[in-house]
Amino acid sequence: MLLSFLLPSISHRYPNLIQSSPLLFSHFKTLLNLHTCPNPLFPSPTPSSHFPLNPHKPSSEFDPKTVQEAISTYSNDWKRALDFFNWVESEHRFQHTPHTYNRTIDVLGKFFEFDLAWSLIARMRKSPLSQPDHATFRIIFKRYASAHLVKEAVDAYNRSAEFGLKDEISFSNLIDALCEYKHVIEAQDVCEISEFSNQTKMHNMILRGYFKMGWWSKCREIWEEMELKGVARDLHSYSIYMDIQCKAGKPWRAVRLYKELKKNGFPLDVVVYNNVVFATGLSEGADAAMGMYQEMLDFGCPPNVVTYNTIIKLLCREGQVKQAYVFLARMMNKGCAPDVITYHCFFRCLNRPKEILRLFERMIESGCRPRTETYVMLIKKFGSWGFLRPVFAVWDKMKEQGCSPDEFAYNALIDALVQRGMVEMAQKYEKEMLEKGILAKPRKDLGTKLMSEDSDNEGS
Repeated sequence: MLLSFLLPSISHRYPNLIQSSPLLFSHFKTLLNLHTCPNPLFPSPTPSSHFPLNPHKPSSEFDPKTVQEAISTYSNDWKRALDFFNWVESEHRFQHTPHTYNRTIDVLGKFFEFDLAWSLIARMRKSPLSQPDHATFRIIFKRYASAHLVKEAVDAYNRSAEFGLKDEISFSNLIDALCEYKHVIEAQDVCEISEFSNQTKMHNMILRGYFKMGWWSKCREIWEEMELKGVARDLHSYSIYMDIQCKAGKPWRAVRLYKELKKNGFPLDVVVYNNVVFATGLSEGADAAMGMYQEMLDFGCPPNVVTYNTIIKLLCREGQVKQAYVFLARMMNKGCAPDVITYHCFFRCLNRPKEILRLFERMIESGCRPRTETYVMLIKKFGSWGFLRPVFAVWDKMKEQGCSPDEFAYNALIDALVQRGMVEMAQKYEKEMLEKGILAKPRKDLGTKLMSEDSDNEGS
């Protein structure tokens, strides 16, 4: 079962693996076969951060990138991820790299297993070839921030001094993580008492943090504060503030900022043009955005995938789907490959299941790997229409592509089943997600309750 799930994942991520390296693929197949079998020498009923090495096994020849991908396949099952991490080291004497350590630490942090994550960092410290780096602590900051453990994130930054990593890079990563998960007020407080408080970069992160929260008045306050403090506004500052004006429903102000940039002689880049193309489209329509796109070309600024996605999004919003397909063809003719966002623009506006599934297949065949968000979007869409056949087509494709279902994917599938009255099947998938340690949302139809409700009932 596990082997049949993982091998398609690897073959899809590495389409030329079998042809270019049949020996490596054979090794990997053997590795996965062995991992599904119990190890009588080193049983591990409970995953831990350490596994004894098997002295009778030869050194591993497995590629670190392949091992990292295997760990990623367990991204929604921390016990299996850690067990695999330890097993490949003990049974095949694989020498873990910073990348395989960091990927496992990320999975552990995702499930709040911070003690185990720190124990892996301690193990890294003992290895001269896999010392903790800025990426390690960026992951720790991100996972603490996502768990709303702000104090712990700041403590981790202070603790990075033990590893010689308490510097401007780590501080930037800390502030970025706090802002990413909407702890902007705390990030601003930390900034104000630091030696980096007057840096443009820090103000840009705070500005972007309030932008993500939709606190437009605070965005304006930070923007004006930069001028009062004498903090230089760079091109990135303007790009963020232009985006803010668009999202705040004032795209004409973004166009005004663009004109201000041109007047002041700033070297305009593709990010600024992408923002002004979007702003023009919001204020004047998709056709006007196409005109700004042409101005961008005339200026000599080559468009990127975001430029094309912006125009496709505007066309789809206005119901000009045929024109959006024409622009998609132009994008590909220019050598710019569509990405996940490109396809999402179409998926959101299309309303015929067959057309959506055809485009979905085209997406995969082109080598554009769907995200979990893609699968969830399509499952929700088909589920809301009451079409279960395409729901399961997408679900099966998700497993075939080696994407492990997360909380949102399971809940979208279960909601679709409940909506059609298929309670027994819904309960089966709910049990499956609970066995993986993924919390199910409360549903009266399935008798699922919040933990707090159970506690209240026990108390009464």
